[in-house]
Amino acid sequence: MQVNEFFNTAGTERNRLVVCADGFTMSVQAHAGAYCIPKMTGAPVYREVEVGFPSKTEDLLIEYAEEPDKPTQTVYGYVPVQVVTNVIAKHGGIVDGEIPKGVAPIPANFMVDT
Repeated sequence: MQVNEFFNTAGTERNRLVVCADGFTMSVQAHAGAYCIPKMTGAPVYREVEVGFPSKTEDLLIEYAEEPDKPTQTVYGYVPVQVVTNVIAKHGGIVDGEIPKGVAPIPANFMVDT
């Protein structure tokens, strides 16, 4: 599946592309047509979501890849929200985009308590 095919399939229910502080990008979706749990649009919280087309290979996601040999051109189904949160933190937090409910909205300027 190509990026445009993916977005055409998702239609208007899709979230904007997530852009992280270090430039890493990925699509993070959860709706009735996505690989997510619960598999519904507008859930109060999601436990697993669909990630698509990351801008570079991300080791935390690869086990969920539909096509592991094409890590930047594939969809990652049923990714636990904690994994997505970890990816966002690893890449410095979110500077733009949208995430489904259940994924922690870590801003780019977050600080870890020590």
